[in-house]
Amino acid sequence: MLEGNSIGKEFVITCFGESHGRCVGVIVDGCPAGLPLSEKDIQKELDKRIPPKPEIVSARKEKDIVEILSGTFDGFTTGAPICTLVWNKDVIPGEYNLMKDTPRPGHAYYPARIKYGAFSDYRGGGRFSGRITVAFIMAGAIAKKLLGLSGVEVLAYTIEIGNVKLRKSLAIEEIRRNTYKTSVRCPDIDCAEEMEEAILKAKREGDSVGGVVECTALNVPVGVGEPLFDSLDADMAKMLFDVPAVKGVEFGVGFKAARLRGSENNDPFAIRGGKIVTLTNNAGGVLGGLSSGMPIVVRVAIKPTPSISKEQKTVDLSKMEETTIKVRGRHDPCVVPKAVPVIESAVAIVLADHMLRAGFIPKVLQGRK
Repeated sequence: MLEGNSIGKEFVITCFGESHGRCVGVIVDGCPAGLPLSEKDIQKELDKRIPPKPEIVSARKEKDIVEILSGTFDGFTTGAPICTLVWNKDVIPGEYNLMKDTPRPGHAYYPARIKYGAFSDYRGGGRFSGRITVAFIMAGAIAKKLLGLSGVEVLAYTIEIGNVKLRKSLAIEEIRRNTYKTSVRCPDIDCAEEMEEAILKAKREGDSVGGVVECTALNVPVGVGEPLFDSLDADMAKMLFDVPAVKGVEFGVGFKAARLRGSENNDPFAIRGGKIVTLTNNAGGVLGGLSSGMPIVVRVAIKPTPSISKEQKTVDLSKMEETTIKVRGRHDPCVVPKAVPVIESAVAIVLADHMLRAGFIPKVLQGRK
């Protein structure tokens, strides 16, 4: 049985690499033949990962120049597995040697050390680092291009950082136009400035903050999903929880539904322009595990970065005694800005997989003379 490094049934991704290893990469198997694809298409998505203001992100600077190693010919996908990678260049693994026996609170290193008999790569979080999400973005770039052929669009954006929340609803055009203009990936310019200050305040105090990312998928056909155990929202939630630092996922009104009456929570059906729609979207575009034709709206809660410079309690595994730790190294005071394109990619990957499974996307996209 394979380890948990792959996901999907038709559009299957397998990611590889570690934070301070030689590279991070992904193999995409099941992408239809005939999709126009170049390194430029993937690079455009990778470039969204690093916000322009260096003070709100880690001091680690990786250019993340993508290479496509297989699966394309003459600018089109061939139907064979597509392998892409970026090389890790700005690595300082020695920073982590002093923490080898003192697990950082909030990190996966301790359970990983037990599971893998101390062979797990502890440098920068190794396999469990947010660095691995570069692979998600590369696969997501392919998925988004594939979905675009069917008119499906996926947009993620920050709605909360620390105690600063987006205070108004935004039009889709505003989200498209402004999200990547701000360093925190919030489409509201004024709110984005407050979010930046919340990050910088935590950084000055040797601490970190988390936040919430919302993602909207537009023009998804009705009936995408495979209930019961491959429901669209269930598979999407699984993929989103595979993103490091994600601690909660909700669709539509989410947990608020538990406090509503049925008359308040139900989305009434109506006909608009000859099309069946619902007058509200409390369900978030998914009913019974199937897409309803309304926008899919999902939110993820992202925890504060666990690596902080404040002194924290931990244990010394070599001496089996309690101690304290002040984490050294280069760490983000908030990972939410980097997470936005990752969440976007995760949702796109699941949608591409399910649309292939349901036959909405053919296995060969165009004939060739």
